[in-house]
Amino acid sequence: MTAPVSGPGQVATHNATTQVSGANGFDSETFLKLLVAQLKYQDPSDPASSSELMAQTATLAQVQSLDAIAKQNSQSLTLQKSLSAGALVGQTVSYTDSDGATRTGVVTAVKISSDSTAESQAVIGGVDVDLARISQVALPTPATGTSATS
Repeated sequence: MTAPVSGPGQVATHNATTQVSGANGFDSETFLKLLVAQLKYQDPSDPASSSELMAQTATLAQVQSLDAIAKQNSQSLTLQKSLSAGALVGQTVSYTDSDGATRTGVVTAVKISSDSTAESQAVIGGVDVDLARISQVALPTPATGTSATS
């Protein structure tokens, strides 16, 4: 004799939560994890509609595009800082040293950092100075006592 099979008494539902800890807060990987969790734990008697899934897919494409734009902006800013730093070579600058005193000198070289978190440095009189500590830039003063001969 066979016994009838009864259906589930109650459908289990779960809320998916994710803690985001990125530089820009929300990336495409996080979005995909949330989408997969939503599909995995959706109510079988009321599944997500195709229009909802299309809207979420479009949102994923937007998140990926925004992430790409953010990376391009970061690269552009790094390039701009490098170009600005290079323009300081040969210039007379004033800067605040580690003791808080204001010093002046000519920039002989620039050390451009490839790390986005580290500051590029100007070499002034043999001392490495963070670019953020430079307070004034002036053209070098011409040497006196020299004359041009024709």
